[in-house]
Amino acid sequence: MSTTSQPAPGAIPPAVSRLIRRRMIQLAVQVLAFCVILFLAAGTVRWPNAWAYAGLYLALIVANGLYVLPRNAEIAAERSRWHTGTCRFDRLLMGWNALAFLGILVVAGLDAGRFGWAPLGWPWALAGGVLLAASMVPVGAAMAVNRHLETTVRIQRERGHQVVTSGPYRWVRHPMYVGMLVQLPAMALLLGSAWALVPALASMVLTVVRTGLEDRTLLRDLPGYASYAQVTRYRLVPGIW
Repeated sequence: MSTTSQPAPGAIPPAVSRLIRRRMIQLAVQVLAFCVILFLAAGTVRWPNAWAYAGLYLALIVANGLYVLPRNAEIAAERSRWHTGTCRFDRLLMGWNALAFLGILVVAGLDAGRFGWAPLGWPWALAGGVLLAASMVPVGAAMAVNRHLETTVRIQRERGHQVVTSGPYRWVRHPMYVGMLVQLPAMALLLGSAWALVPALASMVLTVVRTGLEDRTLLRDLPGYASYAQVTRYRLVPGIW
């Protein structure tokens, strides 16, 4: 009599495991690319702030994975691939935001690493490191409970898109964007560059715009979201917006 082995309860399916490994490779390549851009802009690898940023960022990615994977391995897999149906506004904003993010790395390298236009001292770098670590809290909390938290804005009808109301979604409707808004200036501070705050601010503005457009899309097209928005009234900052 032949038997078919079944995955253990709580085990990650092989197809999902493959996508998670791909996501891990993507993130490792991303960190490497950030380092290359920083050091090329700085003209040297002897830049402690850049090494501190790369090391802390990598450690936070690992910590986030260790927290999220046992709770929501599916979203780590889904974030490894591009999905069709992304809203047009999001394709445009992602391009502009990528340029602004690249600007943080390049300007920081030119400022703090090469020319010293407006370098910031170690207390600012320390504050940036603390903020960077804190920014991962809402990100990890959102990823742990939201199986629909893909990298682009779309209504995921083929995945049974539903409103999430647990975890950090009890307080704000877009907790992951909260983490991103903290992370952007934290990068500039940790890298020790006052001028890098300029592209960081540009990226923050684009993120706020994206939040508003995504919220409008969900209100219009996702069943149950309008009712949820009446209970959880604020998008990013409780009591403000």
